[in-house]
Amino acid sequence: MKQNTDPERILANDMAHLWEVLLPEQRSVVTRNFTLHSFKKNQLIYAGGETPESLLVLLEGKVKTFKSGVGDRVQIIRLYRPVQYFGYRAYFAGENYTSSAAAFEPSIVGCIPMKVVELLLRENNALARFFIHELSRNLGGSDDKIVTLTQKHIRGRLAEALLLLADNYGLEDDDATLRICMSREDLASLSNMTSSNATRTLGTFVEEKLILVDGRRIKIINPAQLKKISRYG
Repeated sequence: MKQNTDPERILANDMAHLWEVLLPEQRSVVTRNFTLHSFKKNQLIYAGGETPESLLVLLEGKVKTFKSGVGDRVQIIRLYRPVQYFGYRAYFAGENYTSSAAAFEPSIVGCIPMKVVELLLRENNALARFFIHELSRNLGGSDDKIVTLTQKHIRGRLAEALLLLADNYGLEDDDATLRICMSREDLASLSNMTSSNATRTLGTFVEEKLILVDGRRIKIINPAQLKKISRYG
């Protein structure tokens, strides 16, 4: 749990990019309506079909958004790290959530009611540009992911997934071990493959001395080759 739970301090420090574009009177409104929520590992934050009510910001932990497809096969759509905003696209689109979100590990999420955000947007062009920028970046990332999932071989998809995890969540002090422990099912869902294919491909990467695997801990020992596989996979 965040030791400092003073809303204004969290908004001004952790969410500085959003805080800086708010008008002085708007900061008071946001502070009054800002709440913190804790989620346990694997706990659902919201589910597909529910009505979006809040702008969500991940302050601590790791979060995934995912969606079930044909045959209830789960696809991880996006990974979030502190401090990233999520859960608001559906509100702007005037629809219910089309995906679900859950915590990878114990996480803390800040919430601002979307009705409050909408009122602020009407009188603050800088805030509108902030959300346009956020949505545009996410859209660009989605375009890249579509190409990856539809054109790359499973080796390329898994290599890219490992590099994505390294880029998104960083590495431990050894500068090699991913700072996230993922199940084979989650790794498969991120790479658009079956769990058995993910396990088998991980084993191949180990044999090729690209990575080391210890349970759910993955250590990247040949990032250059992984990048090559990801690019041409």
